[in-house]
Amino acid sequence: MTRIIAGEARGRRLKVPRGDRVRPTTDRVRESIFGALGSIGDLAGAVVLDAFAGSGALGLEALSRGAAHVTFVERHRPTAAILRANVAALDFGDRCRIVTGDVIGWLPKTGESFDVAFCDPPYDFPDHGWERLLGRLDAGILVAESDRPVPAHPDWIVISERRRGSTVVQMARRRVAGDTETSAGPAGSD
Repeated sequence: MTRIIAGEARGRRLKVPRGDRVRPTTDRVRESIFGALGSIGDLAGAVVLDAFAGSGALGLEALSRGAAHVTFVERHRPTAAILRANVAALDFGDRCRIVTGDVIGWLPKTGESFDVAFCDPPYDFPDHGWERLLGRLDAGILVAESDRPVPAHPDWIVISERRRGSTVVQMARRRVAGDTETSAGPAGSD
């Protein structure tokens, strides 16, 4: 069972698609992600992207914690229907948008930028998919979740990397002009 961990919707349950198509971020990993985000800055007023949204657990947690708006992108229509039900159940409809489509194809069409982007694709997401995604994504902070470290990309500086069981969570910030900082050291574990 998946629940919202903190904020205005704390304790509320989320519907999760059956089967192995969606791998919801565990409560423990979400708690770790949002703790790390809290150390970087406040989510209050943030504009967020939840790519590969699934049930919407990451984006809905961000809304519960004060994000101003979340755009959810989910290509699988039955999963997007469950996401819509979760948004409606939490009464967050006025603070979000749900896009049913492929995030890599959708991003260049929008020209939108985000304060925070959650990218939690299926574990079989290929390295060249990450390359394309990270090259098109305009966000200040990236939270990438995978079964392995995400391949390095010249537009991003990894600021933390943690392994929790079979899940690797990397946080990165967008490189800006004149940036000479390199990525953080090796992965840690909690």
